[in-house]
Amino acid sequence: MDALRGLAVLLLCQSAGEALARLTHAPLPGPVLGLLILVALLHVEALRRPVAAAADALLAHLSLLFVPVGVGVVVHLDLIARFGVRMAVVVVLSTWVGLAVTALVLRALLPGPARV
Repeated sequence: MDALRGLAVLLLCQSAGEALARLTHAPLPGPVLGLLILVALLHVEALRRPVAAAADALLAHLSLLFVPVGVGVVVHLDLIARFGVRMAVVVVLSTWVGLAVTALVLRALLPGPARV
């Protein structure tokens, strides 16, 4: 029963984030705002246990969430055969760019003596 309550909290936070993003035209996406709302709500002791139960249930079945991706890959094998090398290059380059930007932002935000 706790898992259902926790799932309701998660879905309500995401819905509230979506509503907030649309109403305020915020530069952040709704799920990010929902996550911020959830972080604030996790300070309430009564919500921690249900959300933890929902998270445990979702993590236990995480592999099921990859089934649609696998089906999509199988359905579009012809596109992967045609553009696979280009897609792999883009994935690798974008990963490296993301890592570099993250490292630079972290370095800029760290206090002076803690920089490496």
